[in-house]
Amino acid sequence: MITTRTAKQCGQADFGWLQARYTFSFGHYFDPKLLGFASLRVLNQEVLAPGASFQARTYPKVDILNLILEGEAEYRDSDGNHVQAKAGEALLIATQPGVSYSEHNLSKEQSLTRMQLWLDACPQRENPLQQKINVADATLQLLASPEGGDNSLQLRQQAWVYHIALEKGEQIKGSDAQWNENSR
Repeated sequence: MITTRTAKQCGQADFGWLQARYTFSFGHYFDPKLLGFASLRVLNQEVLAPGASFQARTYPKVDILNLILEGEAEYRDSDGNHVQAKAGEALLIATQPGVSYSEHNLSKEQSLTRMQLWLDACPQRENPLQQKINVADATLQLLASPEGGDNSLQLRQQAWVYHIALEKGEQIKGSDAQWNENSR
């Protein structure tokens, strides 16, 4: 079943340096009916002001999928790893216990806009710490999956994440979509 949730129905935050919309309970926004969906814990849209940063912090064992919509970001961890991602790229970070992570908007002139998903990670799975792919202009693209098939990012969870780009009025029929094979 698909439930429509408009941006106006989402939790919101405006801290000046960060503007955000939260689909599920997150930070100061709490809705006991919206704590996540299956292994999906977070689905946020965030806009970081030019030059803004998230300070280093630790996370639970989750896979963090960032879809960069505008701008360019840099992600760093306390183990010395760092990676940059720009508009049109998807970046997956496999968080580790005891490691802190920070994020920075590299531009001093342009905001960074991204969608961020957190998926609970299976405790026994370990994947590359950082993975990155380009988001294609295709109508349907597999972004992340358990095995990393079809050039997707490899998750530590039995979940499939797709990027779907539709024009107004356009639709994809379930029987036509390739995700039917993957979700079995």
